[in-house]
Amino acid sequence: MAASTDTKRQELITCERLDGIGFGVSARLQTGQTLGHALAEFRSCPELLLDVFYEAGGLMVFEGLESIVEAPHELVEISSLFGSEVENYEQTLTPKHMIHEQIPQILLLSNLPPCERKPPPQPQPARTATGDLPVQFPHRRGWHTDQSFRRPPPDISLFYAVEPVPRGQGQTLFADGVSAYEALPEATRNRIEPLNGLHALLGTGRSEQAVRAGEPVTPVEDHQRSQPQPLVRKHPVTGKSALYSCESGQMDWHDGPIVGLQPGVVGDGAALLYELMTHYTQPAFTYVHEWRRHDLVIYDNRCLIHAATWYDSDRHARLMWRTTVGGNPGGEYQGEEKSWIPRDGAELLHGLGEARWDPAEKTSV
Repeated sequence: MAASTDTKRQELITCERLDGIGFGVSARLQTGQTLGHALAEFRSCPELLLDVFYEAGGLMVFEGLESIVEAPHELVEISSLFGSEVENYEQTLTPKHMIHEQIPQILLLSNLPPCERKPPPQPQPARTATGDLPVQFPHRRGWHTDQSFRRPPPDISLFYAVEPVPRGQGQTLFADGVSAYEALPEATRNRIEPLNGLHALLGTGRSEQAVRAGEPVTPVEDHQRSQPQPLVRKHPVTGKSALYSCESGQMDWHDGPIVGLQPGVVGDGAALLYELMTHYTQPAFTYVHEWRRHDLVIYDNRCLIHAATWYDSDRHARLMWRTTVGGNPGGEYQGEEKSWIPRDGAELLHGLGEARWDPAEKTSV
């Protein structure tokens, strides 16, 4: 069976491990193959794609998928291979102008109207002492995993380049939580194993920047409250343990960022988070993706984090599409209702307006 699966896969796609890092794989349709035909084969045998994805640590760069631009439903079809639920963004804490008009499973991330999402600022200094792009926290800010302020959090995201910016800017950075966890001292692993981070909805005055500035905390509804998430998650497919955390804007620095430790920006919770994120984002655990038109990057939020980088939004247009897949968050979340769905019929964004999309707290990936 394994041999026949490998043969069928080789008829459809070519796969190569990403150079110079310990995780990730690149894939491309074989010459003469169409995405429509490949999707039919993947639907009949999802392992053709999933086995490669999980063996590579949950990062796949699928190149040259130009047909998605004219057939965006194909992005949703690919997404459905990775989980039982492709999220409808109209049922999430997402402003309507950031949702695809025809396909509500597609999130729009762009500096063009109506999104008008600005890129993050360049780090200071813009390069490391060796002339490299900074990746390590806190020199590099913005590391996060998608929508960790919800329980259960999403499993996998698929990010498609309709119109990327020129090479050398607008990269997306990824870090491997499994390798980072395994490289921690045993004493640190034992310390963090039972701990939870507290993850906050963006724009509620709970980010590190907002707390340091003394900004008031925004009152929120029950379904908008900060959510605890384990600092170490065991992957439900691979069984491997991974660090699971964010920094700055997506953690609750008012009541957290670590549940049960001293709260606030100068407490022992903050010190531990800085220690973990500095370790997690070392160059040895990171990958820098230089976007090409029609790239599709598929990444596992359960064991990876990512960050956006600056691009010249005054000179270049950027349009990216994203889908999010759920359905297998792991035993930690077994039987839980979705935390972000109001129980009393309230509107999802009631009382928040556009605050949660403040570009000072989070920008386009």
